[in-house]
Order: sequence, then structure tokens, then C-alpha cells
Amino acid sequence: MTELTSANFDASVLASSDLVLVDFWAPWCGPCKLMAPVMEELAGEMTEVVFTKVNVDDHSDIAQRYNILSIPTFLVFKGGQVADQFSGSMTKEALRAKIEKHA
Repeated sequence: MTELTSANFDASVLASSDLVLVDFWAPWCGPCKLMAPVMEELAGEMTEVVFTKVNVDDHSDIAQRYNILSIPTFLVFKGGQVADQFSGSMTKEALRAKIEKHA
């Protein structure tokens, strides 16, 4: 899973022709910690999707650009555009379903 920064976000997400899932998270966030293993598992299973994450404490400029008000928040990018946004912890199956509808 790729850790995105202000330096690599545009090239990794906006310029990508792949489906990209961006997880906006922070180390102190309990629900974010619950979602981390779910993201890791899906990243291993859904090889057609690029799984990434943004630490909102370290890269608040990216969080502000996308008006991230709560975490975890997930953005699905397709062709460099936001195709979907959803927040909160969920099961692996629920997250997979939300991603697959854009594949």
C-alpha cells in the first residue's frame, strides 16, 4: 500500500489510469486502526485496484483539498476523478462492494 504525500499525490492518483482507493487516516484514529488490516487484505486480493493512504496529520493540505471532515474517509478515483466517497469503518465485504461498483 502506497503512502501518499503532497509530493506524490497528483502523480500517483490524478495521473493514474487505474482505479485508486485513497484512505484518509491518522495514527490516533481508532476506526482507522480497525480498517488498516482490511485495507491490507483487499490490497492483496484486488490487484486491479491501487490501494493508497494519506496521513491527514502529515498532509492536511490534501485532506483540505478534498474537504475531508472525518476519518477514516475513503475516496475512489477513476481516471483521476473522484468517483465515490464514503466514511467510517466497515467490513471487508462492504468495502469490497463499494470499490467493485467502480471497477
